Amino acid sequence: MASFIQPYLDTLDRYLQQKNKVNEILQTLEDKTGVKKLYLAAGGIALAALWLVFGYGAQLLCNIIAFGYPAYASMKALESPETADDTKWLTYWVVFACFSVVEFFSDILLNWFPLYWLAKCVFLVYCFLPISSNGASLIYSKVVRPFFLKHQGRIDGHLNNFGDMAHKAAQAAAENSLKKD
Repeated sequence: MASFIQPYLDTLDRYLQQKNKVNEILQTLEDKTGVKKLYLAAGGIALAALWLVFGYGAQLLCNIIAFGYPAYASMKALESPETADDTKWLTYWVVFACFSVVEFFSDILLNWFPLYWLAKCVFLVYCFLPISSNGASLIYSKVVRPFFLKHQGRIDGHLNNFGDMAHKAAQAAAENSLKKD
C-alpha cells in the first residue's frame, strides 16, 4: 500500500517546496506543531476526501474547490502578460461548462452514489492540474474541439437566427410601447 501512495507523496512534497501562500501556512503549522507539512497537507487532503464522501455540505465543498481556485487562477492569468495561461484557463472553463450541462441531466441519478462528490471533485481537480496534459486539455482536444469544429457552422446559423428573432421581438416591443403612449 505504501508503494502505491509514495509517488503521490513525492509529488506533493515537491509541490510543498515551492514558494506560495499555502506552503507558508503549512510551514507555520509545522513550526507550531512539529508535524511535517507533507503530513499536514496529506491529512488535509484526506479530511477533504472524507468530507466529500460523508460530510454535510459535500456539494458546496466540491464546488468551492472546482470553482474557487480556477477562478482565482483565471484572474491572475488575465492580469499576466503571457497568453499561454489564458488559454489553459479558458480550456478549463469550456470543459467545466460542458461538464456542468451534462451533469445537469444526470444529477438526479448520480447524487445517490456515495462517492459522487469525491469523484466529481477529483475529476475537476484533474482538469485543472498544473501539468501539460491535464484533464481539461485532454477532454478539449479529444471531445469538445472535434465536436465544435464539426458543428460550428450549424451552431453559428442557429445563433444568428436567434439573434435576428430577438432583434425583431425587441423592435416589436418598442413599437407597441410607443403606440400605447
